[in-house]
Amino acid sequence: MNARISINTQQRGSSSSTETSLRPTPIRKPLQLVKTQGQVQIHTSTFRGSFSVVLSEAIRSAGLGSKVLIAQFLRGGVNQGPNGAINLCRRLDWLRPAIETCLPEQTSEVKLSLKRKQEEKAIKELWEFCKARLIENKLDKIVLDEIGMAISLGFIEENDLIFVINNRPSSTDIILTGPSIPPKIMGMADQITELRCN
Repeated sequence: MNARISINTQQRGSSSSTETSLRPTPIRKPLQLVKTQGQVQIHTSTFRGSFSVVLSEAIRSAGLGSKVLIAQFLRGGVNQGPNGAINLCRRLDWLRPAIETCLPEQTSEVKLSLKRKQEEKAIKELWEFCKARLIENKLDKIVLDEIGMAISLGFIEENDLIFVINNRPSSTDIILTGPSIPPKIMGMADQITELRCN
């Protein structure tokens, strides 16, 4: 009640002071949507084990409406290949190369056997598929699991990955996982997460 009385008293005051205090607000430009800037994130460790964190982030992004692609370069066992993607949440495609088993972290210096050539072909097919999907500009996020190991084992060229990172659509996030990420690529990252085991 007292508040109303004081407001009414102020309103009954001189009308000239009220008129001069009211000024038109300036016309402002309407707000415009700004495209988000994609990031390069690296999840690395000296051992295999950082994928579960990245997988949960990818599923969360897909659940919120982002288009996500996960490519696991050294994980086989399902003879999947680029044409056999597993689809989750209607917005997440999960791929592995068309090989029978997971690849070991170390390989001997033996000449390429027929099996090794098949593995190399399958991994390169998966890499070419990932590059094509990025060029289409229909992805919000791409996860390249164990890409560092794929480079160190000679399946993927480091300079090819650098080119892809530099020429991706500006709004696309790239997440690289696994050990052996080359130093040049580490230097390109916006965020690095290192998993340690003591």
